[in-house]
Amino acid sequence: MTKSCLQPVIGKVKVGSYISVVAFCLLGIIWGSCFIYMKMAVRFISPVQIVFLRVLFGVIPVALLAYSRGALKWAHARHIGHFLVMGILATALYFCAFAKGTSLLLSGVAGAVSGAVPLFSFLLALVFIAEEKATRTRLLGIAIGFLGVLAIARPSGSDLSWTSLEGIFYMLAGSLSVGSSFVYARKFIIPLHIPAVALATYQLTIGLLLLTLFTSFEGMGRVFNDGGAATALIIGLGLLGTGFAYIIYYYLVDSMGAVAASSVTYLPPVVALLIGSFIVGEPISMLDYLATAFIFLGVFLLKKK
Repeated sequence: MTKSCLQPVIGKVKVGSYISVVAFCLLGIIWGSCFIYMKMAVRFISPVQIVFLRVLFGVIPVALLAYSRGALKWAHARHIGHFLVMGILATALYFCAFAKGTSLLLSGVAGAVSGAVPLFSFLLALVFIAEEKATRTRLLGIAIGFLGVLAIARPSGSDLSWTSLEGIFYMLAGSLSVGSSFVYARKFIIPLHIPAVALATYQLTIGLLLLTLFTSFEGMGRVFNDGGAATALIIGLGLLGTGFAYIIYYYLVDSMGAVAASSVTYLPPVVALLIGSFIVGEPISMLDYLATAFIFLGVFLLKKK
């Protein structure tokens, strides 16, 4: 499965550009690891508090890089409305929904459901992007992908759990949110020709400000009483999973192109499942793996014209 995920990327990489391939794989591992980090932190603080600290520690390296490159301009302020939308869709709402969903599910299952992001992105693109066309192959891909989501909604045994269904709902809500952000960015943000690292800084900063309004800070310090949870949150989710991940992603966009770089979303569900099953020992069933395969098949068919 991993080999097939890399095929659309490798074809676009120039001979000798092995750094891009390494960065691609590294980003998939970092994002796929975020689900177990959230699971560790939620034992001590709420999902919203996790997201606040994640964005707080994540925006720092991105902002420093943007500043060092001179990418931040006061003239960009006239587009603050667009940055606000991205701060909601691609940061605050997206991260909060995923954190809440992960708190209710096995980390591997939560990661697998996140593979639905391209399905939502394509559905919305059909509605709002004139260039996108619906073909029978693509519609079949949508159907197969969501069939996988329905199958994985039973993550632990034969009995449906309302907690599990609620977790699936939150994961789908987060997938819809970030999927919407891709379409919004394509329609309104990309034409602005603002450096990607600056866009990431504005998006994360506004997301952090919004989270400040809705986060209860009572008891947030409990996470720092556990060394493992604190490290997972600050290093895993913040510095690596948000800050460093954004930097790698925009490096891939520059070196590979946006379409090829977006293929990195194929890897985190696989990584999350492997971590949950083989490292953490979560009771992930064969149905979960089969459902994930359906999601991947659906996304693969979306790439067909």
